[in-house]
Amino acid sequence: MNNKFDALKDDDSGDHDQNEENSTQKDGEKEKTERDKNQNSSKRKAVVPGPAEHPLQYNYTFWYSRRTPGRPTSSQSYEQNIKQIGTFASVEQFWRFYSHMVRPGDLTGHSDFHLFKEGIKPMWEDDANKNGGKWIIRLRKGLASRCWENLILAMLGEQFMVGEEICGAVVSVRFQEDIISIWNKTASDQATTARIRDTLRRVLNLPPNTIMEYKTHTDSIKMPGRLGPQRLLFQNLWKPRLNVP
Repeated sequence: MNNKFDALKDDDSGDHDQNEENSTQKDGEKEKTERDKNQNSSKRKAVVPGPAEHPLQYNYTFWYSRRTPGRPTSSQSYEQNIKQIGTFASVEQFWRFYSHMVRPGDLTGHSDFHLFKEGIKPMWEDDANKNGGKWIIRLRKGLASRCWENLILAMLGEQFMVGEEICGAVVSVRFQEDIISIWNKTASDQATTARIRDTLRRVLNLPPNTIMEYKTHTDSIKMPGRLGPQRLLFQNLWKPRLNVP
């Protein structure tokens, strides 16, 4: 669109055509309307705690994904397969979502729930994740719902005490076992990853002999054939699975 003041610049007399003036005025009003609409849209999207609600330190978003097992997917098709459930900013808003969600133990097929800080996509390639990694725990069937709830409550309650390092958590439902993982920003920070590991053991009440595996997202990206956000978690099935009474 031409600059709306072009007609004024070319008219030395200052007495420009009325139609052009009306057109200019309409263009200006249209731009203002579009601008106001975008601003209102942004305001609608902002999630804030309600009156008398208990705010969380960060806003979080629930995501869900499901795929056909054994069918490799590209990063683009995987991103298209992730469905955003909703974002919350307070304890009360979290429970409104969570109380209406199916528990991981009741999911079927290859399904995943993701809970990540707002603005971070549950993908290795996201800027917040690309230099990080994840702690992985394999569970025998029947434990996913309880462990997932304990994990996300600990995350929302800032029990890991590692500043802004935590990105999110994932529970992956598979045929023979279920998997939970917690993602952090900096894989090279061994002190932080060790603290996350120790806190994870405590909040999940894991037996001392539980095998916990740390994978960097860089290694995940290098592996041929993308099989979803947790494709690495299905490897090494010979390892003992967590068997919590």
